[in-house]
Amino acid sequence: MLKATSIHKSYGQLQILKGVDLEVQQGEIVTIVGASGAGKSSLLNILGTLDRPDSGQLFINNIELSKLSNRGLSDFRNRKIGFIFQFHHLLAEFTAVENVCIPAFIAGTSRPDAEKKATELLERLGLADRINHKPNELSGGEQQRVAVARALINNPALIFADEPSGNLDSVNALELHELFIKLRKDFNQTFVIVTHNEDLANLSDRTILMKDGLIAEQPLA
Repeated sequence: MLKATSIHKSYGQLQILKGVDLEVQQGEIVTIVGASGAGKSSLLNILGTLDRPDSGQLFINNIELSKLSNRGLSDFRNRKIGFIFQFHHLLAEFTAVENVCIPAFIAGTSRPDAEKKATELLERLGLADRINHKPNELSGGEQQRVAVARALINNPALIFADEPSGNLDSVNALELHELFIKLRKDFNQTFVIVTHNEDLANLSDRTILMKDGLIAEQPLA
């Protein structure tokens, strides 16, 4: 599903990633852990095509992403990759269902089809009675589930999550973690998750340890 080879990234004189090699299989839930400054989020941004490496190769579904133009990469990202962040980044002026629809609209899906899919996803995530509520009318856990639905709307090949439960209390965090397991079971969804949460790391198939811009431990898939 995903293969990264010799990924390097620097910002000015600061070398963040020093030659990272990583493989993720279809249907895996992989967590990436490590101390602050280890390079976890920088790696996730490159794997998710939000940033380009200085050198190295990245393949998703056997497509070498470095060969895509900026426009091609943006289209690939919208159609094949979903993102979940610590802060949900929902648009305050739109309802839950409208927020979920946005990536589908960008992909060219018609409004009726996008709204139908968004409604189905929100219902599946336990938000059937909240679809027309705006973010400020939702709890933190509900907002994050809307963000999960938004990540799923285009049936992505991979979902990347950066500290997805970092802004939630323990109850909502546990519910979100269990949701990831359920989505993998229902859709054979693949997750790569940066986290400091030990409970989430323990639920994953593999936990990869980063240290000083390199992968220190990577159990085999």
